[in-house]
Amino acid sequence: MENQSGKFSRLLSLDALRGFTIAAMIMVNFPGNEEFVFPTLRHTKWNGLTFTDLIAPTFLYIVGVSIAIAYSKRLSDGGPKGDLYKKIIIRSLKIFAVGMFLNLIPHFNFSDLRYTGTLHRIAIVFLVCAILYLNSTWKQQAILGISILVCYWLALVLIPTPGLGKVMLEPGQNLAAWVDQQYLPGKMWQGTWDPEGILSTFPSIVTGITGMLAGRLMLRSLTPIEKSNYLMSTGLFSAAAGYFWGLAFPVNENLWTSSFVLVTSGFASMLFGTLYFIMDIKGRKRGTAPGIIFGANAITVYVLADIFALFFYQFEINGQTPNQITVNVLWGAGFDPRLASMLYAVFFVCINFIPAYMLYKKKIFIKL
Repeated sequence: MENQSGKFSRLLSLDALRGFTIAAMIMVNFPGNEEFVFPTLRHTKWNGLTFTDLIAPTFLYIVGVSIAIAYSKRLSDGGPKGDLYKKIIIRSLKIFAVGMFLNLIPHFNFSDLRYTGTLHRIAIVFLVCAILYLNSTWKQQAILGISILVCYWLALVLIPTPGLGKVMLEPGQNLAAWVDQQYLPGKMWQGTWDPEGILSTFPSIVTGITGMLAGRLMLRSLTPIEKSNYLMSTGLFSAAAGYFWGLAFPVNENLWTSSFVLVTSGFASMLFGTLYFIMDIKGRKRGTAPGIIFGANAITVYVLADIFALFFYQFEINGQTPNQITVNVLWGAGFDPRLASMLYAVFFVCINFIPAYMLYKKKIFIKL
């Protein structure tokens, strides 16, 4: 929040939102048993929206908010932009490189390498949005975001998919999938298409832009209550607009449709506004410590989760991996298979909380 000296103090609500989002991402990525998962803890197979589908766009929204808050101060300091560009590019490359590393472990099979993924998309969105923030006004960012969403919509619903001769919006049979098949190197997540492919990256950048617009709002000379109200009201409007747009252009995470951007950014804004009201305005922090701790080293914890998974999901003890042993014990105790799978996922989140807590207590904050 702004104080009388004009400086912007750290938003605990943003840290907590970032941390809870990473915790949720780990939970849905690592169930006890892939065959037994509650529907809302899975990604939607195609059109629609689940809790899991909200996680990745919420993190990209947070990336946008963080860019606005961090780089507004650096711009006001009047330093040369060249130094900022260098830091932005290096950070983006580091995040992308870590994503490539996670795609390679444990076998390091370069012939079957995937060049896309969660961290790859975060790196690209951060790079584009940070440079955009340094060189444009909020109005220009808003116009660009709307233009991308409209152009993406028109491209997918008006341009016939080459080879099919008609407009298609089915898995592997749409313009985005065709572009990936022609130009995306390496392995694709679904064989003939990738949910983090080339065309869908453009609307994902708009998700980052929505976060930057929210960040600019937080920097304005408004009362805290006004900021919270704006976040929640614009979030509600965005989600509603996305819903109605979805009637013509379905809400779809795999394609990262324009309606998906508006709906998910709307939810993220309402959640941010709520946490801001509770934590930064009312000062109520009970139960938020895990989010703040996870959020302090969010990407580091995400990477550690993938590394820990090598042991918990691949190392065998008497022919069973630790996750299988845990789930089987819960099944034997009479737990529903899906509940047992979810409880294991929560347990795995708690395992990752240990290094996050140790880093936080030692005031070690690793910035990729």
